[in-house]
Amino acid sequence: MSLVNISDVSLGLFLTGVVFILLVFGLLSFGILRMFQLRFKAGWMSFAGAVVSGVVFAIVLDTWFV
Repeated sequence: MSLVNISDVSLGLFLTGVVFILLVFGLLSFGILRMFQLRFKAGWMSFAGAVVSGVVFAIVLDTWFV
């Protein structure tokens, strides 16, 4: 294994990634929980929110950081 240099990662990029990763995976886990509770509409809405959040994350990365 070798060391990875992360000194080029800006604070804004790091915080944006953390917020969106927590949002997307939080919505996915909430959707799975709602599906197990047999609340299918709320589960599918959470899955849709995760997809929309992922798309917005890609747009934000493309607009601000690339």
